[in-house]
Amino acid sequence: MHTDDERLTPLRGQAREWAADIEPHIAALDRDPGTVARLIHLPLLSRLATLGVPPEYGTPPLTVGGRRYHLRTALEKAVFFEEGARADLGLLFSVPGPDMSGTLVDALGDRAQRDWFYGRLLQRPTWTCFAMTEAGRGSDAARMSTTLTRAPDGGSLVLTGAKRYVGNAVRAGVAVVFARFAPGPLGIRAVLVDTASPGFSAEHVPTLGLRCLQLGAITLDAVEVPEDRLLGRHLPAVRQGMWGWLRTFNTWRTVIAAMGVGAAAAAHAYALRERPAATGADREHWDALARRIGAVRALTYRAARAVDDDPADGELASAAKLTAARLADDLCRAALHRLGPAARLEHPRLDKMARDAQGLELMEGTANVQRLAVFGALVRGGGARRP
Repeated sequence: MHTDDERLTPLRGQAREWAADIEPHIAALDRDPGTVARLIHLPLLSRLATLGVPPEYGTPPLTVGGRRYHLRTALEKAVFFEEGARADLGLLFSVPGPDMSGTLVDALGDRAQRDWFYGRLLQRPTWTCFAMTEAGRGSDAARMSTTLTRAPDGGSLVLTGAKRYVGNAVRAGVAVVFARFAPGPLGIRAVLVDTASPGFSAEHVPTLGLRCLQLGAITLDAVEVPEDRLLGRHLPAVRQGMWGWLRTFNTWRTVIAAMGVGAAAAAHAYALRERPAATGADREHWDALARRIGAVRALTYRAARAVDDDPADGELASAAKLTAARLADDLCRAALHRLGPAARLEHPRLDKMARDAQGLELMEGTANVQRLAVFGALVRGGGARRP
């Protein structure tokens, strides 16, 4: 047992209690993603809209059992989101609040940018989006075609291009958008964009899984951005782009991993509730799957602690995300197999779990991206092979 376990137990219990509140709405969320906005009164959404905002802005912590949580660390996020994902994986991707954009603003934003960003979030429940991926290019910065140029009058910047597969793009009020600002590897920069700006538009991209997330395609038609929204402008060139987004990915890969663990645990529990394990080999098989869930959870929490100690230490985060995404998919498939050929029709809740779990592969980098990160760490003698 780690010393953090006792401190995080009340947080886990509170997340589990709030997740139970959304159980009656899960089918509606899958049919109509707009249901999210109508459920904003539920604590899981209303509190997550401001949890994660720095305490300096006067946001009250979540106080449970005499302990205080701001959900500002990767470990706290992992514990909270694991429990939430047990109820519904899709909804956890769809809550308002700082999300990945906030982590990047924390890393690259100056005080005025942080004030603007968090000020918007504190006015009302506000969704944010993190727009990096492009059609046919993924998140490959070297091939990014979206451009950021100076306006002819020199007083602002102009954002032109398109992004695709951006979570919450349709409902976001604030976007962090990546674009090429200059040649070379240091030329990719990020800007804060008010989605109400002329030239910014987003449309829904239909999906089979994670429907609640409302993945979107963004069009940027000469969107004018004030120059003071250029993130990292006060930092050295080597810390203005990739330096920030790698730290963001490292943190949120541990969160995605934790959500995969939660989804796997939910599928495991569902299968055994619907058809309890018999004695012998069947029981041993499902006990082994439970131990596998526990092992991936331990890896995920270890990765979160590593990122909290050093945001640049991301090889364990990649290993955890890779392993947990596969775990969630495997457990959902095992549960469907257990309940028979008609399981998807007879158990729509499990069908939704299985569709949502497959979406984890695409979040914060595919499996091959994570393998490359772990391999690179091994070649360098990095943390991924530390005992």
